[in-house]
Amino acid sequence: MHEKIIQSLEALREQKPLVHNITNDVVTNTTANALLAIGASPIMSRAAEEVADLVGLIGSLVINTGTLTSTSINSMKLAVETANQLGKPWILDPVGAGATPFRLNSNIELLKYKPAVVRGNASEIKALFTGANEGKGVDSSSSSESTLDFIQEKAREYNLVIAVTGATDFITDGSDVYQITNGHPMMARVTGTGCTATAIIGAFLAVSENPLIAAVSGLTCLGISGEVAAKNCPGPGTLQVKLLDELYRLDHSAIKQFAKISNLKRSCH
Repeated sequence: MHEKIIQSLEALREQKPLVHNITNDVVTNTTANALLAIGASPIMSRAAEEVADLVGLIGSLVINTGTLTSTSINSMKLAVETANQLGKPWILDPVGAGATPFRLNSNIELLKYKPAVVRGNASEIKALFTGANEGKGVDSSSSSESTLDFIQEKAREYNLVIAVTGATDFITDGSDVYQITNGHPMMARVTGTGCTATAIIGAFLAVSENPLIAAVSGLTCLGISGEVAAKNCPGPGTLQVKLLDELYRLDHSAIKQFAKISNLKRSCH
């Protein structure tokens, strides 16, 4: 998998894919800078009047429901409809999916449009696929490990890749399950780190034919960058800046040296 991640990163930097983000107001600048740092080209627009045209230009689409409105939901649906028609891959980040009925129902509606990847914390993923309200706003009340059987089952049922992020990340297509233990606890003190993970996976989706490899590549690259950035880092303010630097500096030698990935080879239940 290390070599596949290296090849994916090389392809991303060579192709510089356009990645269309309909994301939340809190993280727009953060995720745009992260995409630029790793080598992609972000578009940040939610206007219903142009999203269909923009989707025609892009390599992939990122849908993040962090600051939902009825207007933005309509733009998201129009964008994913167009992406599906044009065969463009897209990723759903169901931020705080179980926090309110409006948020839960909106995310469940978006799931019906069949994203290639869904990324969230354990509570968000459980809420999205069960319809049960769980979690503390956008924070998770469950560990990522607790979802292993669940995400494997749902990935098969929905024919997509599910990435559950936390202290340990787990990614599955319903068959293979990968575990990533890169990262640093301080990353949880910087708003938008999870949203950045989604956007970077989106960038890899644009250059990879396999959504599982795209998801593993994105989370590994962000995890390594965060881990290296946190060394001798005094606090989360500095980390936010250093994380961009490390995404920009990331290369094949860092991936070979620092990537902590394992295939759990779990049997299907």
